[in-house]
Amino acid sequence: MAAILPPEPKIQLPDSGFVPGSTRVVDDSYDYTDADQIGEGTYGKVYRGVVKGGDPKKDLVALKMIRMDNEKEGFPITAIREIKLLSTLKHENIVNLREIVRSKVTREAKYKGDIFMVFDYAQHDLTGMMDAMKATNGLTAPHIKCIMLQLLKGLAYCHKNGILHRDLKASNLLIDRSGALKIADFGLARNYNDDQEGKLTNRVITLWYRPPELLLGAERYGPEVDVWSVGCIFAELLARKPLFPGNNESQQLECIFKLMGAPSEQNWPGVSSLEFFANVKSSNYRKGPDNFDDWCKRHKLPAEAVELLKGMLALDPKKRITATDAAMHPYFYCQPPACEPSGLPTLPDCHEWTTKKRNRQQQQQQQQQQQQHQQQHGHNAHAVAGHHAGGHYGHPHAGHAAGAAHHGGMPGGPGRGPPYIPGMPAAAAAAAAGPAVS
Repeated sequence: MAAILPPEPKIQLPDSGFVPGSTRVVDDSYDYTDADQIGEGTYGKVYRGVVKGGDPKKDLVALKMIRMDNEKEGFPITAIREIKLLSTLKHENIVNLREIVRSKVTREAKYKGDIFMVFDYAQHDLTGMMDAMKATNGLTAPHIKCIMLQLLKGLAYCHKNGILHRDLKASNLLIDRSGALKIADFGLARNYNDDQEGKLTNRVITLWYRPPELLLGAERYGPEVDVWSVGCIFAELLARKPLFPGNNESQQLECIFKLMGAPSEQNWPGVSSLEFFANVKSSNYRKGPDNFDDWCKRHKLPAEAVELLKGMLALDPKKRITATDAAMHPYFYCQPPACEPSGLPTLPDCHEWTTKKRNRQQQQQQQQQQQQHQQQHGHNAHAVAGHHAGGHYGHPHAGHAAGAAHHGGMPGGPGRGPPYIPGMPAAAAAAAAGPAVS
C-alpha cells in the first residue's frame, strides 16, 4: 500500500492592504517630524510629538523610536527590559510609559517597521537645564535640594522593588514643566535580590558615574552602585562640572583615588579580592581624603552637604548610605529649605542632545572662520616668501603630520575595550574583554 503523503505546504502572504497586529500606528495617533528630534542613541531616535488633534503646547509626548530594520536577533533586549520594568513601576519620580505603537508596515517593505515607546513629555533633562543655567550662575541651593530629593525618592522606590537602574546620569533625569523630576532610560536596569547567586556584568553605568568596585571588576553588587552615581550627580550640581571626568577606565580610577584616597583592606575590607585591585598603586593616592576636603572647601559646601556626599561616595560599597536614608539626611532640612518642584527655573525646552548639537554647530562655525583666516594669512605669507626666496619649500603636510603624531595617543571613549589599569598584564586585559553576563 502506497504511503499517504501530507499535502504540500503552502505559505500565502497577506494582500497589500493587510495590517498585522493590534498595536496602534504612530502616524494615526501622533504628529511629529524630523525637526522634532530631541535625542538619539544606539536604539534609535527620540522625538517630541503631539497627540493627534490635540493642543500643540499641552498634549505633548516623547516618542522613543526603536529601529528594527537592523535587528538580526529580534526585539532588542534593552527595550524588552525597559518595557517590562516600566510596566510595573508607577511612581511620581519615574518616567511614565503610556503605550507602545508602531510604524505602518506594508507588504512591499517585507512587513518590517519600527516600534515606538510613548512617554509623557518632559521639557528638560538635567544636563540641558544645568547648561542653560550657566549664564545665571547655576542652580541655587533650594533648586539642588528639590532635584536631589525627587531623585532619591524615585531611586528608593526602585530599590524597594528590587530594581537596579545601572545608568543614572544627569541626561537620564527628566524635568517637566511643573518641575517634577522623572528617572528615565531603564535599558540597562535589571531585577536583583540580596541572595543573588549569578554574576552581573560590570560593564554598565556611563564611565563618569561608574563606581570603583565595577571599575575594579566586581560582578556581585546591589543598590550601592546607583547611590555612587547619585553622588556624582550631586557633586556635579554643586560644582557645576563633572566630578570624575575620566577618558577611560584607568583614568577614571585615577580621578576617583586622587580625590577620595586609595582603597585598602583597612578602609575597604575585601577589595583585594577584586580582579584588578593588584594593579592599583596605592602609594600614588595617599593624600586622597585631604584632597576631597580641600575640594569641598574650594566649592564652599556646607557641612551637611559634605557629610551627605561622603556617604554617597564611600569607597567601600557596604559603607555607602542608602537612597532611603539619604532622602532623610539633615542636608535637606537645614536652611535654606528645598523649593517646591514648581519653584524650579522656567526655561525654554533644553535637552542634552539639542545642547550638544547647538554646541557642535557653533564649534564648526568657529573652525570655518579660523580656517578662512589661516588661508588668507597663509596666502599672504606665501606671496612674501616667494618674493624673497623664489618659492615655497618644505612638505605641505608636515605640520599636519606633526599634529597627528602629537594627538595620536588620545585614549578611547567610555566602553571601548576592556578595563585597563597601568601595569595590567596583557592576559588580564584580554580576559576583561569577554562577553557581558547580565
